[in-house]
Parts: sequence; C-alpha cells; structure tokens
Amino acid sequence: MSFQLNGVIDSHAHIDFDHYLDDREEMLARMTAAGVSDVICIGTRLSHQHGPRQMAESAPNIWFTAGVHPNHAHDQDDYANIDAYRAAVDHPRCVGVGEAGLDYFYTRSDPERQMVSFKTQLQVASETGLPIVIHSRDADEDMATTLEEFHANNPITGVMHCFSSGPELAERALKIGFYISFSGILTFKNTQAIRDIAANVPMDRLLVETDAPYLSPEPVSSIKRNEPAHVVHTLPKLAEIKGVSSAEMAAISAANTRRLFHKMDPKMGPKMGPQADGASS
Repeated sequence: MSFQLNGVIDSHAHIDFDHYLDDREEMLARMTAAGVSDVICIGTRLSHQHGPRQMAESAPNIWFTAGVHPNHAHDQDDYANIDAYRAAVDHPRCVGVGEAGLDYFYTRSDPERQMVSFKTQLQVASETGLPIVIHSRDADEDMATTLEEFHANNPITGVMHCFSSGPELAERALKIGFYISFSGILTFKNTQAIRDIAANVPMDRLLVETDAPYLSPEPVSSIKRNEPAHVVHTLPKLAEIKGVSSAEMAAISAANTRRLFHKMDPKMGPKMGPQADGASS
C-alpha cells in the first residue's frame, strides 16, 4: 500500500475461526500494523460462543457479538431459546446480537426455523439495547417486512452486514435507522450496483468490514483467506465513492461503528431509530 490509515475499525470478522489456527497472533499484528485499531468478532452459533468471547477477552481492541447465523438455525438446539441468547450477550465486551437473519440462497436451514431464530434475536436486541448484526441473502422482502413490523412496536437498531442485496432493502433499512456495512464486494469489478447503493447511503450510516476469512478485496483477492488488515483496501474504495479522502472515511466509519456498537464507547450511549443521529434515508 502507498498510504497509511489509522483508527480503522473492522466491524465484522470471524477471527475465532480455525482458518487462523496457525498464525492468529501474526494476523492480529498485521491488523495493527495496517492501522486497524479495533475488530468485532462476530458470533454465528451459541454452541461455539466461547470462541468470539475468548477472543474479546484476550485483547482490549477485540469485541464480540453473540447469536445464531441463519445457516446454523438447523444445528442449534437453542435457536429459539431466548434465555440462552440473553445469557450469551450478558458480557461486558459483547457489543451486539447476531449474526442473525435470513438466507434463502442456501438450503441448509428451513426458512421457518430461520425466521423464529431471527425474531427471537430481534427481541433480545430490543430488550438489551444492543444492535443486531443482520445477514440477509435472497430474502429482501421478508427481511424488510420483518424489520419494519418489529420496529413499529419495539426500539431496535442494527446493521445490514456485508451488504449485497437490492436498493429497496437498503432504503427500507435506512428508513428505520439501520446502518449499512460494506465488505470487499465493493471492490469487485462486477459489483457496480453495490457501489451505486453505497453512493446513496448517508455518511453517518456507513460501516466497513472484511467478513474475514471470506471475500478478500481487490487488490488482494487472490489471497483466499481474508483478514482484518485487508479492510484498508475496501475503505479507500468507499472513500472514492463518497468523494472524501481515505483518512476522512476512516474517521467517519470508525465514529459510526462506535455510535452503533455503543458499548465500545460508553459515552455514545444507545441510540434507536432514524431520528437518533439526524440522518435521513
């Protein structure tokens, strides 16, 4: 890289996965050297929740979330156990609920079971004031409708992670106060539609992530295993789209991340709904 960024936050990575068994400490050192100040280690299964939790307990710049990914709704006995979710998020370094949501692209989990799991996690997010981290794939209408109906009666905020859906879902999520996070997909040659969506997201609703170990961005896409250090390649593309410098985009996205995941910065405090930060869709 010909530039150095500082204070970048990777808002979504799976650094507890076995992909990093052989060089986890070196991977974290590369993250720091690249200018990434913090990373959120995202939970995907309650049965494996010790992984993200232990990562967050190991360093002051690692945080975690707890939840059940829609593609694991079929193999989690506690997929609809609200008390199990409540217990999992009851930790000082747990900053969010999820990764939760709907995925109709794969056929691993029954859609009805996914929906029950998703709604249970929405309830926990509302109860605790924690943001929910949402995975949505090929489920735009069901996702938007579920969020709107829940939001109508419950305080809730969250992020549409690794956004790869259509513009209508982005607009409807923004309207109820959600944030949009972009991954290395933003840098791919055939994803102009995603760049067009990013161009229309308000500055105070943008996050960046790696979704490591997946989706290495250009120009490191040939490296099959992604890692948090590579978020500094996605961020300049987002800066280019928004017409600001990379340093400014780093500061903006970091502030947005700390506002949403407010336990990272207690001064921020929980803020719910589109009116919370003055943004418009």
